[in-house]
Amino acid sequence: MPKRIPGSREEDAWLSDEQLAKCARADEADIFSSPVPTQMVSNGEYMPVPQTEKQKRVEVRIQELADSASKKLGISRRQFLASQGGMAASFLAMNEVFGRFFDVSPEEMFEPAASAATGLPSNLFTLDDQTHLIRSSRDHRLNYQRRAISQGPTMPGVTFNPYNPTGLLDELGSPWTPWNPKLIGKPFPKDVFDVIQYIKSFFFDSQTTVAVVSNANASIVDSGTPSARPPKNIAESRANEILTAEQTVGVRNFVNRIAGSTRLLAHGQLYPGVGNLEYMQYQIDALKPDSWKGYNVGFAAKVDTDPNSDMRQWRHDDEAVAYPTFELINKTYPRVRRDFPGFNNICVHKGLAPGPPAVPERGYPTDLPKAARDWPDLNFITYHSCIQPPAFFRQSLDEIHSGVLREGVPDISWTTLYAQLVAPHPNCYAELGTTFASCVVTFPTVCAHILGQLMKYVGEDRIVFGSDSLWYGSPQWQYEALWRFEIPDEIRHRYGYPKLTHRAKRKILGLNSARLYGLEVETGKEEEGEESQFGPVPANFESLIPDSLKTLLEFPGYASDNISKMKQRYAEMGGERSNLRYGWIRTKV
Repeated sequence: MPKRIPGSREEDAWLSDEQLAKCARADEADIFSSPVPTQMVSNGEYMPVPQTEKQKRVEVRIQELADSASKKLGISRRQFLASQGGMAASFLAMNEVFGRFFDVSPEEMFEPAASAATGLPSNLFTLDDQTHLIRSSRDHRLNYQRRAISQGPTMPGVTFNPYNPTGLLDELGSPWTPWNPKLIGKPFPKDVFDVIQYIKSFFFDSQTTVAVVSNANASIVDSGTPSARPPKNIAESRANEILTAEQTVGVRNFVNRIAGSTRLLAHGQLYPGVGNLEYMQYQIDALKPDSWKGYNVGFAAKVDTDPNSDMRQWRHDDEAVAYPTFELINKTYPRVRRDFPGFNNICVHKGLAPGPPAVPERGYPTDLPKAARDWPDLNFITYHSCIQPPAFFRQSLDEIHSGVLREGVPDISWTTLYAQLVAPHPNCYAELGTTFASCVVTFPTVCAHILGQLMKYVGEDRIVFGSDSLWYGSPQWQYEALWRFEIPDEIRHRYGYPKLTHRAKRKILGLNSARLYGLEVETGKEEEGEESQFGPVPANFESLIPDSLKTLLEFPGYASDNISKMKQRYAEMGGERSNLRYGWIRTKV
């Protein structure tokens, strides 16, 4: 029986001695180190189930492919599995066992150039419309949780999938499959979400052309304490925001200045209500945001001028609360349109809200049709496409398997209703932030239906892409996954979903948002060897950060040597991805 030594992982586990006797530590057991996990790894709070037959088949197939490819390439199997070729082998094996969801060819295991046929093209324009960083003084546990679901069981300090506490299984048979393989085994330093990591992740570690720096005004005063309450005014809300409007614009201005071109756009904070009109006007005059970001579920609406009244949640079609703010934006737009063509883009978080009630204040989509009709010159970009469950989509998979249909397609809460409601309104756009990341790896069937329904009802010209990174690491894995993802023919034909073509993917990944933000994209220049219209961010960007921006972002002691530290850690790890997992695996029945 295992010994419960004080401070050991055995003592920390919630498993009984009898259960622990049937398990082994995943990082110490003699298991196959695959780029994609091939058996359940428990954090110690629940008993892992034995490896499923399908998982065994995937593992065996990856081993076969890895053995053959590594011999042909003259490298070790470990080196191969840490490479892009190893990831290709994993996708190939998953396609063979679970059905074809990923466009990947066997040649990619051997020749990086082979990915040109199925991987991201070099001239792909990407506009990532939902990206995040955190002011240095903030340390929100919520953001740890978002990183944790992407990194999986190797996330330091997090012992279970925070969005799946009951241990439900995804389509791979695991309660906590990592989304981003490059995060597996990585440390989690306090500065992982700061501006330095942000610039590095988007402009050096991914093919991001332009990004929108987002923010969130869904703040609560004294969050997590018995005295927690909604803010009463802008000052209280700003003190608890992960990034203020001023900080958002400051990052935009710095990056665009050193790049000599438009590489970042900035959201203004959407604070509805007559009591917030003065602050909205201040942002327009002093900050000049490119578009607006708001939260129905956030306590951000000031419905009166009483300084002692709480801010409230709000809905798009509230003529007394939302409409005065929409009117201000609408009447200002002609004056600023030349310099800020996306100023009329109203980007609002909807969804990621489990459980009842189904009301617009929590993300239910029934408030959008009226607002879209009443404000035809505003674009309503619905972030997350109203998906109801947060980050772990077992509920959505069960809804698909239930056979319950809405107008002939599986009724996925609340995205199916959203797509059908906004279909007739050309100023409504569906956004994929977190929704895509949450399902493409762990629930590919759900991903196929969500993309299929949005293509069918909203159309390929009105779907836009956001990665919601840095929560989930560098966004490159999401770009690659969308470019490779295909809706299986059986699903398409059965429900009348359009084909997800490369043309549609180019629109979703960037061209649709370019139109919304008035960017004239000259495609194909990279292939022709011409200079891009989007200037590069200098490699020495860290040394160019002025003290004024460090002060604005609240750098602790102006410590800005994070990239060099990360490079050193990476070199110490051997400069290649580790496929090591931590936690407990089942070794005995």
